[in-house]
Amino acid sequence: MPLSAQMSVQTSEGTDLSIELVDPKVLRVCADPRNMPFSDEKGEGFENKIAELLADKLHKKLEYAYMPQATGFVRLTLGAHRCDVIMGFPQGDDLAQGTNPYYRTAYALVTKPGSRLEEVATLSDERLKGKHLGIIAGTPPGTNMAVNGLMATAKPYPLVIDTRIDSSAEAMINDLTSGQIDAAVLWGPMAGYYARKADPPLHVTPLVHEQSGPKLAYRIGMGVRAADQNWKRLLNRLIRENQPAINKILLAYGVPLLDENDQQITADRAD
Repeated sequence: MPLSAQMSVQTSEGTDLSIELVDPKVLRVCADPRNMPFSDEKGEGFENKIAELLADKLHKKLEYAYMPQATGFVRLTLGAHRCDVIMGFPQGDDLAQGTNPYYRTAYALVTKPGSRLEEVATLSDERLKGKHLGIIAGTPPGTNMAVNGLMATAKPYPLVIDTRIDSSAEAMINDLTSGQIDAAVLWGPMAGYYARKADPPLHVTPLVHEQSGPKLAYRIGMGVRAADQNWKRLLNRLIRENQPAINKILLAYGVPLLDENDQQITADRAD
């Protein structure tokens, strides 16, 4: 569909975006320039690929406002009208308005093959007692680990870093493969991505059976400004119509996708 026709359709549906968007002819995405597997300035992350999919469906040019995803990211990008959407935004975060979620995943336990920890499915498992677990400081699984007496032997990694020069997730996986820690507790997309890159590949178990501490599964959508109702509705429609293609992109990066019953969505169920 030509761009002019596409814009006409949007207007006829009551979704004229000329007031809400920085440039209605451009999909302007707020993104981190070095935060794989989510995004980077080379366009290699899965959020980059999903943005490309949406830009194609909208017949828009794709442009980015890059900034390290640290304190002030939302205010200085989306809030400053430098861009119109954050591709990955957790449901319930009040810094921006969230769209409908387009994936659900969980923190995961990453273990080495042959470590006898591959069958561990909860942080309360006795096989983890006395083990050295990597954990990103300040993330929800830390509470579960503390409840189960695992923090005394844990190795913390910093939460707030400059992603342009550092990666706590990559450092943790390197320590796991070298034997400095026995297992890693990581956010699902990072766990799946880095586990696949390791040689040999590492084992990833989503932590969906926790009985103590917070639940560790979360829904992720996109973030837009609170006032941008038409834009939010359009993105919701695009998510709904393109969910199978989005699932395939996520699975290609090793993201452990979960349905609402905590069952993993595999390639044969991606549609």
